[in-house]
Amino acid sequence: MLKSLFLALLTVLAGLPLQAAPLANRLKDNPSPYLAMHGSDPVHWQTWGAGVLDRAKREDKLIYISSGYFSCHWCHVMQRESYSDPGIAALLNKYFIPVKVDRELLPALDGYLIEFVQRTRGSAGWPLNVFLTPEGKPLVGLTYAPPERFKGLLERVHTAWATRRDELLSAANEAFEEMHSSAGKAAQVDVTIPQDLEPLRKELLAQALRFGDELEGGFGHQRRFPMAPHLAVLLTLQADRPDRHLARFLQVTLDQMATQGLRDHLAGGFFRYTVDPAWQTPHYEKMLYTQALLSQVFLHGAKVLKRPDYVDVARDTLDFTLKVMKGREGGFIASLSAVDPKGVEGGAYLWRGDELKRILSKDELALARKRWRLEGDAVNEGGYLPVLQMGLSEAAKAAGLDPDRAKALEEQARHKLLAAHAARAHPRDTKQLAGWNGLMLSAFAAAARELGDPRYRVAAKALRDYLVNRLWDGKALHRARSDNTWVGRATLQDYAYVAAGLARWAALSGDKRDARLAATLVKQAWKRYFDGKGWRTSDEMLIPGGVSEPTLPDGPLQSPASVLIDLSLELASHGGDVELAKQAHKALAVSYPGVSQFPFGHPSHAMSLLNASKRPSGSR
Repeated sequence: MLKSLFLALLTVLAGLPLQAAPLANRLKDNPSPYLAMHGSDPVHWQTWGAGVLDRAKREDKLIYISSGYFSCHWCHVMQRESYSDPGIAALLNKYFIPVKVDRELLPALDGYLIEFVQRTRGSAGWPLNVFLTPEGKPLVGLTYAPPERFKGLLERVHTAWATRRDELLSAANEAFEEMHSSAGKAAQVDVTIPQDLEPLRKELLAQALRFGDELEGGFGHQRRFPMAPHLAVLLTLQADRPDRHLARFLQVTLDQMATQGLRDHLAGGFFRYTVDPAWQTPHYEKMLYTQALLSQVFLHGAKVLKRPDYVDVARDTLDFTLKVMKGREGGFIASLSAVDPKGVEGGAYLWRGDELKRILSKDELALARKRWRLEGDAVNEGGYLPVLQMGLSEAAKAAGLDPDRAKALEEQARHKLLAAHAARAHPRDTKQLAGWNGLMLSAFAAAARELGDPRYRVAAKALRDYLVNRLWDGKALHRARSDNTWVGRATLQDYAYVAAGLARWAALSGDKRDARLAATLVKQAWKRYFDGKGWRTSDEMLIPGGVSEPTLPDGPLQSPASVLIDLSLELASHGGDVELAKQAHKALAVSYPGVSQFPFGHPSHAMSLLNASKRPSGSR
């Protein structure tokens, strides 16, 4: 009797929906340093996945996604001010499904949300915070907000969802359809590329000079990003057909980047960007991809512009990477944080007057003040940021010092300041990302070839071994690794950049195995990310829609689509792979309408079109 009642009870219970376990913070000990630093927040952070959408639908709650990265200053600020606040955490936990995303592990999802915030607010950045409907459609987004304003927003969004749910769903659906309609229409256009692409070349150059700042260098009139892909293309155009206006702009830009606040003149390397148009105040994070791309830009610039001093900049950047950003097993870490261990932005790079007097001798300080502009009013809040103000002989004369002693004094001052800098060094994001390490492999291969320095060849070989033995499993590429666990799934960016790095290394080493692996990665990338109408950057977004984009623009990094196109045409010309050539030319045709309208936004694609038009007809 009891047994039959028990079985009957089980039957009844089996028909009831299971109650999900209460939410709790799931980020403690996460292999991503950025996610792990939120592991002690009182917010019940979840990681992104299908379970988040399932739970949101079941509980009829909005999803709150906060995307950022380890070296982001304002991400740290918002954690300290808001996500550590019990009151704000209680609102997030009660009314939303809170999700933390490392943008460097889920770049496609982050890019989708960035586009939404850019469209709806006019600008976007990190920390990137977006409310999604239970179906995963973006509703409203914002970047950093101070705690009181953020708390008020949480309350207003919750109230609106409780009282005007249908209205919000309608608005989200409308915004979603608008985001996807333009891409869908553009991808359906059947295009024939003109035989004569000289108008495209002229328009690219005209737009670049129009956006360029002739006095300060760089592009635009606000923040100064290096825009390495744009500079690389312009250097190629200058090498092919010299133009005095373009040469002057490129030299002004590279000089500003090399001598002002974008570059660390003591420890080496480049910061990610400056917050002002005069290149004075950096945003203090240092990214691996920045070092990889700018070392190649300065090597290229040295040759094209006949400036051997640019080689020194490239070498200094590579040496910094070898010394400071080297990770495990031959790979390189993602970044150095913008904030020091005390939470001070740029703390390790700024020097107060009293610190300089305490650390340096009288003569060392006199020289350093002139050489590195450590005098007068500090441009940066928090102290002086060393920049190159004078040449060494000129600084010695201005400081009233014997020129023969100047070099020794400079080295002594540098050694003392670097020792003090090391004691307060910025934390490291130890993720070793496939794509960024692929860029670094290309940089080391180029430096080994151009400079003949055996250190760069050794570094390239070790990095090649890391990528092949640790991130390639024989069937697929992985984005990162933590001990014996894969972290994140590879993206188009990873496949393209790693394939290019392996191809450059194979050309240097003569190892045909790496050339074959590069070709394998290229072919996989076409199958995974190109559908004949456009590109998907990842297969792990979990956002509805999934419309491919006909072209992918350049930004701080080169469009991975254009990297894949160029590499495919190169492989096809060497090995006669007709299918690769067909894929590449199909992608170029799909991209042509957008590229021809705004080539400055797609300079790498424009360069791919120009290069393809010069190839013999057999490879086209």
